[in-house]
Amino acid sequence: MSPSVTLICADAVPAASLHEAFTAAFADYLIGPFVLPPEAWPGFLARQGIDLALSRVAVDGQGRPLAFAFTAPRPARSSWRLGTMGALPAARGSGAAPALLADFLARARAAGCEQTELEVFAQNERARRLYERHGFETRDLLQGWAGTVPPGPGVGWRELAWNEALAWLDAAEAEGLALPLQQTRLGLASAQGQRAFAWGGALVTGAPRPDDDGCFQLSAVVDRDPSQADLRALLQALAAAHPGWRHWRMPQLLRPSVGGEALASLGLGAEPLHQLWMRRVG
Repeated sequence: MSPSVTLICADAVPAASLHEAFTAAFADYLIGPFVLPPEAWPGFLARQGIDLALSRVAVDGQGRPLAFAFTAPRPARSSWRLGTMGALPAARGSGAAPALLADFLARARAAGCEQTELEVFAQNERARRLYERHGFETRDLLQGWAGTVPPGPGVGWRELAWNEALAWLDAAEAEGLALPLQQTRLGLASAQGQRAFAWGGALVTGAPRPDDDGCFQLSAVVDRDPSQADLRALLQALAAAHPGWRHWRMPQLLRPSVGGEALASLGLGAEPLHQLWMRRVG
């Protein structure tokens, strides 16, 4: 890293400058430019569970952001998650990103974390190789899904209040079910307009997409039972009860063993790009 680059706490950087750096870093993102209007920035940080006081930004001699590493603590798992890391195009190859990652790992160990975790697109070879060099190993796939759910016989599902759904996810985690942060209370507590449905050991949350008529955007798809039979029955019953939900989509956040196998068995297709859920122990 250049000697003129310094790491500082992210909460010391003006929100507008941090948002501008994020936008520039993700302008050429693998899945397309990631553009958030300024008013959506606080909500994004909340959904990612990011603690700016624990996050770091690499700045140049004039205090301008060059790269950043956002930290999302997961206290229930004695873990820190690398929520988002990026570098402005001009700062790539400067050593800022490896320095931020090494700093993140050192501070996590100092905080008593037993492990650290992150998600990365498998096709993002540059980032994946960086994480592997620092000891991260793939724990599981995180896939996205899209397609039509065939309607099926009704089961006695019920719609949950949002607090009930969050408590359901808390209980699943307490039982040892490993979920990425985005499908836990930390990732979903601030979600707007979400609905939640449960049957047996399965939970489905999401909302119709206002920009895509007939599409139901899933946010959490979880079955506590490895057979995922309850999840298949719940999804088919929901499709029968809501014929207007003609198309279902799940972003690249779903472990096969928690819900992905059910979606595959119902005929939904896996998105060509997928993420890796990576973990570093110690």
